Amino acid sequence: MAKIKTRYVCQECGNQSAQWVGKCNACGNWNTFVEEKLEKTRKGELQSSLDPNNKPILLKEVEAGKQPRMTIHNKELERVLGGGVVPGSLILFGGEPGIGKSTLMLQTAMEQNDWKILYISGEESATQIRMRAERIGAIHDQLYVLAETNTDRIFTHIDDIQPDVLVIDSIQTIHSSTVESAPGSVSQIRECTAEIMKKAKTENLPVFLIGHITKEGSLAGPKVLEHMVDVVLQFEGDRHHSYRIVRGIKNRFGSTNELGIFEMVGSGLREVSNPSEILIHQQDEDLSGAAIAVTMEGLRPMLIEIQALVSSAVYGTPQRSATGFDIRRMNMLLAVLEKRCGFKLGMKDVFLNMAGGIRVDDPSSDLAVIAAILSSGADMSVARDTCFAGEVGLSGEVRPVNRVDQRIAEADKLGFKRIFISKQQQLNKEFKFKLKVVPISKVSDLLKTLFE
Repeated sequence: MAKIKTRYVCQECGNQSAQWVGKCNACGNWNTFVEEKLEKTRKGELQSSLDPNNKPILLKEVEAGKQPRMTIHNKELERVLGGGVVPGSLILFGGEPGIGKSTLMLQTAMEQNDWKILYISGEESATQIRMRAERIGAIHDQLYVLAETNTDRIFTHIDDIQPDVLVIDSIQTIHSSTVESAPGSVSQIRECTAEIMKKAKTENLPVFLIGHITKEGSLAGPKVLEHMVDVVLQFEGDRHHSYRIVRGIKNRFGSTNELGIFEMVGSGLREVSNPSEILIHQQDEDLSGAAIAVTMEGLRPMLIEIQALVSSAVYGTPQRSATGFDIRRMNMLLAVLEKRCGFKLGMKDVFLNMAGGIRVDDPSSDLAVIAAILSSGADMSVARDTCFAGEVGLSGEVRPVNRVDQRIAEADKLGFKRIFISKQQQLNKEFKFKLKVVPISKVSDLLKTLFE
């Protein structure tokens, strides 16, 4: 007879304990242990999730056949995935509530009229999904919808329909009959993902898993969930802004540096093919405190407007605030300005903002950040046809950046007349462009030539 084993599992990190404890020793959170009952099978009943006849073989004897990817009509999502969907892969798609995860997945499924897709929903009924689909666009004849949460019944319908792609919304609502804990618990998420992964790998079925996130911004469930899947995508954005960003956190089949940008409109999510035009604010008059940075997200160059405000500290203690930029890096750049340029900012409030609600991690934006701070501090505007691409070191030197030719080409295409780069930057002599390249070696050189 099967044995019932009781244990206590932390719902934040998955740490297990034989008895209930108030504080988790692994993650340090309080009151996160929940009692879970796990049915343990008799010895000999457990089977391998793979072929039991597998034997070790030499790596050089393995056939190196290249598996073709499945093309997606959504080019932004296809770019982030690395060129399409790999058959048999598990793709975890996470984001905040109301950000548009289900809308993007349903819209992508509706656009693929050459795929047979099974859309599993554990949060909405079939009628609610139909109402959303009519708002988004046309519905093709190969899209099946199922409101179900039990894995056994889901697999039965998969065997009957034989879909090309499976979408599950969301993994936190799915439960397995082998685990007696509630849906959304660590044990349920781990077991359900393992069963879905076995089904996907054995039948070469690509699966999109929609996942919730915690209040800290990380994916809900055990960390092993991110290790089990092949691709982890994060859907970011501010609900007060119309733009959404799909960012790759993990990708076994491509780069994690790619970025997809969408705009939330009444009919769903619209692809933004040229994000530079929406991230640069068009205005008639020049205003101080704004500079244009030429950044790279994967293989895509983007021009982003960086806004800075420098004012006297009213309460004695200066404030430092950055939106979409690392606050520690901003403090480092402020220290470089004070030490290397004599720009007194010790008693000044400094506020930094990346326009459009986007987050910038590329260090090539350092030069534009300094230019925006200098512009606001001196109350002198930077010319709207000027952009920047350079990393700043602790000694005040301007360091070269990668793919500078692509950055210059993007700035030239958008009509910029001047770009500041490092003096050590090596340019391709065969590359032709119209805008003027201003090489500088130190931050102090920027101060001399920017406002001349």
